[in-house]
Amino acid sequence: MKSQDIRKQFLQFFEERGHLIVPSAPIVTKDDPTLMFNNSGMAQFKEFFLGNGTPKSKRIADTQKCLRVSGKHNDLEDVGFDTYHHTMFEMLGNWSFGDYFKKEAINWAWQLLTEVYKIPKDILYVSVFEGNPEENVPFDQEAWDIWKELIDEDRIILGNKKDNFWEMGDQGPCGPCSEIHVDIRSAEEKALVSGKSLVNADHPQVVEIWNNVFMEFNRKADKSLEKLPAQHVDTGMGFERLCMVLQGVQSNYDTDVFTPLISKIETLTGATYTAKNATPEQEKVNIAIRVVADHVRAVAFAIADGQLPSNGGAGYVIRRILRRAIRYAFTFLNKKEPFIYELVAVLAAQMGEFFPEIKAQQTLVTNVIREEEASFLRTLDQGLQLLDNVVAETKGTEVSGAKAFELYDTFGFPEDLTALILKEKGYTYDKPGFDAELQKQKERSRGANEVAKDDWVTLVEGNTESFVGYDQLENEVKITRYRKIDSKKDGVLYQIVLDATPFYPEGGGQVGDKGVLQSANESIEVLDTKKENNLILHITKSLPENVNGSFIAKVNATLRAESQSNHTATHLLHQALRSILGTHVEQKGSLVSPGYLRFDFSHFAKVSETELAEVEQFVNARIQEHLPLVERRSIPFNQAVEEGAMALFGEKYGDNVRAIKFGDSMELCGGTHVKNTADIWYFKIISESAVAAGIRRIEAITGTAVKDFFASQEKALDDIKATLKNPQDTLKAVVSLQDENAKLKKQVEALLKEKAKNLKGELAAELQEVNGVKFLAKQVDLDPTGAKDLAYELGNLGTNLFLVLATVNEDKPMLTCYVSKELVAEKGLNAGTVVRELGKFIQGGGGGQPFFATAGGKNPTGVAEALAAAINYIK
Repeated sequence: MKSQDIRKQFLQFFEERGHLIVPSAPIVTKDDPTLMFNNSGMAQFKEFFLGNGTPKSKRIADTQKCLRVSGKHNDLEDVGFDTYHHTMFEMLGNWSFGDYFKKEAINWAWQLLTEVYKIPKDILYVSVFEGNPEENVPFDQEAWDIWKELIDEDRIILGNKKDNFWEMGDQGPCGPCSEIHVDIRSAEEKALVSGKSLVNADHPQVVEIWNNVFMEFNRKADKSLEKLPAQHVDTGMGFERLCMVLQGVQSNYDTDVFTPLISKIETLTGATYTAKNATPEQEKVNIAIRVVADHVRAVAFAIADGQLPSNGGAGYVIRRILRRAIRYAFTFLNKKEPFIYELVAVLAAQMGEFFPEIKAQQTLVTNVIREEEASFLRTLDQGLQLLDNVVAETKGTEVSGAKAFELYDTFGFPEDLTALILKEKGYTYDKPGFDAELQKQKERSRGANEVAKDDWVTLVEGNTESFVGYDQLENEVKITRYRKIDSKKDGVLYQIVLDATPFYPEGGGQVGDKGVLQSANESIEVLDTKKENNLILHITKSLPENVNGSFIAKVNATLRAESQSNHTATHLLHQALRSILGTHVEQKGSLVSPGYLRFDFSHFAKVSETELAEVEQFVNARIQEHLPLVERRSIPFNQAVEEGAMALFGEKYGDNVRAIKFGDSMELCGGTHVKNTADIWYFKIISESAVAAGIRRIEAITGTAVKDFFASQEKALDDIKATLKNPQDTLKAVVSLQDENAKLKKQVEALLKEKAKNLKGELAAELQEVNGVKFLAKQVDLDPTGAKDLAYELGNLGTNLFLVLATVNEDKPMLTCYVSKELVAEKGLNAGTVVRELGKFIQGGGGGQPFFATAGGKNPTGVAEALAAAINYIK
């Protein structure tokens, strides 16, 4: 059975049983600050389990893209070494929100597996929760009784809290679970060892395929449990593992989920994937191929959902996954050029039917991965040079752990690659020292992000909260709930939820509102506003004295006006870019703050100055047209798109959406906007730059910020005029000054060349012969260009010249090394190696060609030592 059919049958089975089939949420979370990525099927439904929202149906099923590479669920280092862990995987799931419970969930799971998929009952085992007296949670008798009607009791296993009690996190909904495991070993293996003893023992052919979680409890901050007001079902089945079972293979990588990718990798690398009886050397190749096949899926879907590789946050995780794939290919598949990007086409053809975003974004994903590959391969080349330097500085044959960690942490050079290269050179490294440095870094990072949260104190029961901030900036409110949070970074803060807040929470690129909560007796500053699990959280440093009182919630009107001016400008900018550059332009990220706006978009080349001017003129023309805001707060998604509204990839939209229209610009957007484009006043582009391959970034300002910008430009012009003694034509005066400067520069260069020629005769007389080599090491009063000219002049005098010249300009030392090509060939001398070593004396480094190289530094006092050491290369 093909994987596409397996997926379809699952969804059809639950659709026939009254489940609403919903699309996968983006793999990158946008509205949940507790998660970087969707790491389970239930992540997009957290607000329903927490009681903060109402699902569109009490029964839902889907297949969810998941990513597990950070935090509690981190499978990254297992990927490739075994055959059943993945970074990205699909989770088939069915949910009940206060509807059916254990009886239906268990019976349907058994029916689907044994009757629809026809998995033999005698290779299945199930587990139920054994209970936990310490927490007063009993043995799950109900699940046991249901299962014993379906399966022999000797195939039912009791599981402990670790294996059979599922929790959303340290706090929140949780409950006992019932897992289904499959044993796909050979009959001979089964005869030797019972499958029951291998359940949850990390055996590659005895694996969990489905987990039915019965949400009955809420975990409180003090770790105690309380009963939830409603019982829920949360199930998850690993799609890749299910395909392995149904396709009769022994590894996820032997299924048609991965075989097209593996076949393409073999073609591109010349390597062969051998699933059975692999030698140790072949297994290294197998691992590398599995790593590449797995990782390209995670990276490609993350980029398609809007997360570009970067140096921080979720972007850093995506970059790290891709770099792991590159280094495995570099080391074990001997790939020194980009090739992983060519797998995107295979992925798009294979998964585009169920996940159309990968097809729609195929060009962008391909370009970004190709550029990331090229960049990291350059980093690896630099790392190899740095590692050579480390080895040269090492006394003995063990490199310090701190040095190896510096290569990893500062330069991105992988630890295992360091170990491999050192081994080839006859060196080792201090592994415990490396691990100690890595642990320190993790503790620093963990400490900075550690947050302790108290339980919510509920003052008003039910979901009574609403947002009124589109229409008003202040409102009379009551607090419905609050909690204290304590972080090492920010200290003690409070999160306050209001019944009808005018405060806009951070989202859609727009920053959260600031303002105050006022009563007759006090004023509490709202530092920020965020959204979490469908609750709008107002961040404060203190609680009101009377939390049950009434308050006036007042948004900072100035900051809001500046933010919404910039937000509306991003819509007009998007329209301008599509009009001027082409309809291939798509928004790929934005930041809307009171001070400025940032807009990332797909485009294949730098935007020219002429094009930027046209974009600026286009936006300002729309401002001058005084276009009114046309807002439709609840319009069916399909209708909005049919009417021309722009929907962004990577965003999760409901059945009904909010559409914002200014003239011909129409976008789906939840942010706040000006009532008329005239309120923006003026739009000014500040910069245009590259973010990644095929992604450009424009930063711009509007309104007050533009006025301040023009004022600063005017002042700068006045200062220039004053410096130039107030000429009648400022531009003509600057051009004249540049011309004069260019003439003087040419005169200086001519003088320096003449000086170098004069020095040539003096230094030629100072050449001494050492071991048949004409040698000179000397500091000269020239600039680096003059030193280069002098070196070549002396080189023209004959063969066998080894020359090191030092210059110091403005306290910046420079070493220049010239080696006759005859010496390079006959004695193996290398100017690049020489300057790298001598550069250490001046606290610097450099490189170049074997016959000519330079090194800059920052310690001029080391010049004498460097020149003294130069002779050692020819002794």
